Amino acid sequence: MNHKEETTNNTQPEASATPATAESIESIYETMRDQRVSELDIMRQSLEEQKKKAADYYDQLLRLKAEFENFRERSEKEKQRHRLWGKEEVLLKQIGLYDVLLQAHGSMTQGADLKSIQLGLDLIVKEFTKMLSGEGIVEVECVGKPFDPHLHEAMDYVETTEHAENTIVAVLQKGYMFNDRIIRTAKVWVAKPPAAPEK
Repeated sequence: MNHKEETTNNTQPEASATPATAESIESIYETMRDQRVSELDIMRQSLEEQKKKAADYYDQLLRLKAEFENFRERSEKEKQRHRLWGKEEVLLKQIGLYDVLLQAHGSMTQGADLKSIQLGLDLIVKEFTKMLSGEGIVEVECVGKPFDPHLHEAMDYVETTEHAENTIVAVLQKGYMFNDRIIRTAKVWVAKPPAAPEK
């Protein structure tokens, strides 16, 4: 065998290996393309799912908002209804008092005696006291009690030896409390020691 034949024999395997290598590269490219297509499909599918979830969340948010608005409107209506019921209850009691006043007024116009008028006024006072007590109104204690600026308003001071200093001796206007809270202070006169005689 001469040198030329050896050269030919040596180059033949290289020539036969080239197509195999090209096929392998093409196969790799195809695999990579398939993987990329699969990844794109997965990403596209995931994006669609996220869009669907976002749309669902938005719909839920709109429903919650609508439900909240309806709840707020119902609450406002309930508050107004309760306020009206409370007014109705108080007005019914005042109507009852008005009936008593009309009866007393009728007695006066019909020339009833003084005793009948006094009985009518006593009944009115009792009815008013009953109504206020039923609503939780409590009268502030005054006469004989120490002066308390949170409960009483001193209108004047009276010199006296019959009462201790700073003691309430008279009430000009009654005070009232509601739910343990003062709603009107009592106007009172307060005792003070007599002034020392001038020498």
